[in-house]
Amino acid sequence: MKNMYEECPIYRKNLVTLRQTRMEDAKELLKCYSDEKAVPFFNSDNCHGDDFHYTTLERMKQAIEFWNISYQNKYFVRWTVIENNSKEKIGTVEMFHRIAEDDFNHYGILRIDLRSDYETQPILTEILEIVDHDFFQAFDVDGILTKAVPENAERIAALTKMGYQASDRKFMMKYNNYFIKHKKM
Repeated sequence: MKNMYEECPIYRKNLVTLRQTRMEDAKELLKCYSDEKAVPFFNSDNCHGDDFHYTTLERMKQAIEFWNISYQNKYFVRWTVIENNSKEKIGTVEMFHRIAEDDFNHYGILRIDLRSDYETQPILTEILEIVDHDFFQAFDVDGILTKAVPENAERIAALTKMGYQASDRKFMMKYNNYFIKHKKM
């Protein structure tokens, strides 16, 4: 398998395609990141105050520029989620391999940001199927952590369906509402 940071793969399922985020996605992604119903479901833990609520195209472009620099520096990968029928860019997925001196060393952190009208169990399940099939190996992680706040019933239902369990431990000793799935041995 090729190194994720040398050639970013494209993943395709029936409903969605994930491909690396590009600057040309900014206008459509702004619909996601300016969606006030969606913002509370984004995982901005440990993001230095960025809540991912962007209301201008300029700010969206700055975020994409940061994501692309982070990719070049091998910090994380950010994919645009494309709805296959409409070709709309409906959100993003981020993943990285975390190295830290705590219980979640060598775990992947998965962030899923979707427009509120696409925050549905079928869309989320397909994203999680891609994650389960490809991300454990591609990122060489022992498990994957992802956030789902209690108000997000669709996400929690998809996570539960895909075998994720609510974590009883706080992430970085201060963040809660995480779900975890361990690598199959």
